[in-house]
Amino acid sequence: MPVSGVEALTIALAEQARTSLEPAVVDYFAGGSGNETSLEEARTAWLAYRLRPRVLTDVSTVELRTSLLGTALPSPIALAPMAYQGLLHANGEAAVRQGAGAHLTIVSTRATRPIEEIGAAATGPWWFQAYITVDRSLIVALAQRAAAAGASAIVLTGDTPYIARKARAGRPAALGSPDTMVNFAPHLRADADPALATEQNPAANLGDIAWLQQVSGLPVLVKGVLRADDARRCLDAGAAGLVVSNHGGRQLDRAVAPAHALREVVEAAGGDAPVLVDGGVRSGLDVLTALALGAAGVLVGRPFAWALATGGADGVQQLLAACDDELAHVLGLAGCPTIGAATHDLVAR
Repeated sequence: MPVSGVEALTIALAEQARTSLEPAVVDYFAGGSGNETSLEEARTAWLAYRLRPRVLTDVSTVELRTSLLGTALPSPIALAPMAYQGLLHANGEAAVRQGAGAHLTIVSTRATRPIEEIGAAATGPWWFQAYITVDRSLIVALAQRAAAAGASAIVLTGDTPYIARKARAGRPAALGSPDTMVNFAPHLRADADPALATEQNPAANLGDIAWLQQVSGLPVLVKGVLRADDARRCLDAGAAGLVVSNHGGRQLDRAVAPAHALREVVEAAGGDAPVLVDGGVRSGLDVLTALALGAAGVLVGRPFAWALATGGADGVQQLLAACDDELAHVLGLAGCPTIGAATHDLVAR
């Protein structure tokens, strides 16, 4: 099947990245868990939907601007949290923040640049992604540093009690090095095993939503929600928003595709909080479909990794510009002058 636009650009960037990165790094970012069923289905699930465009609607201008948690954004397209971006480019997360401009970015717990440097590089809003670590004092310290550096929300990843076994054997040699532990290092106890102390804590639970909000002073969203009942449990426990995600196909293999779980979670949320989505988003049509299914924001992951690897901050900026341009184009074709016009009746499965 031929591809065009942002999807074609992503494929080209991925191929270019393969020529400049060591194979283990490529496999780390490209791969999934198990047999990579969820990895593949996260992409193909968006293709199961069809659009029902409106005709004779004035789309001489198409407006992408929106807001999330009271923050104005130029577009509903944002950058998903992704660990170890320094393996892709020397300036890592700081380059991503520079390239993102006014777009929302979510910075990983496992960032490879100091949180304060990332915050200083930001020209737009950013959130901090948090894991509950085995040594809980570590994530308290990082969340508080993020808040002080300008993060406006915490995104608690809930689908990773521990890291799933990956399908591809390669493991970058740099993982666990001082460069990848830069934010944890100042807070590790002298007698601590760094690998153990920074692991995800399998005892994490719903009570940690309110706990993280209390220690950080920031609203907390929960990422990794794929069920209606979990959506309500998280919101009732104090979550300020939800992210429908299967962790890019990197955790439980055969987990349902986010594209297929999105409407269920949106309906369960009932307008009480914004619902975002990630997983397999590769085109403006995917973003349009997600908006019609009720998403308030759409996170892009691997495409920006390849853009960072091949072009640094400029590469990220160019990718986001292409994403916005394609979204505006397909919104107009669908008869939607604003993203708010992409209502549920626009999409059919």
